[in-house]
Amino acid sequence: MSTARKLRLGPLPRLEATKLTFTCSANLRANLERYAALHAQTYGEKVDAAALIPYMLEAFMAGDRGFKRDIHKRKAASA
Repeated sequence: MSTARKLRLGPLPRLEATKLTFTCSANLRANLERYAALHAQTYGEKVDAAALIPYMLEAFMAGDRGFKRDIHKRKAASA
């Protein structure tokens, strides 16, 4: 594992998963492939680009303030 740099997306945990299919642009696909290569170089474990997508989406939603507010609002309304 390289300590020279760290990526926002750390090593991937092992989780139970469900399958979801989506379509993306060729540019996004190429960027995902590049990110997967960099991730493998950084953490010393090869990872398929598609395996990164759920973790990237989780990180995106975790950082979205509007989404967090809506979750808290819904929880308060249901309590």
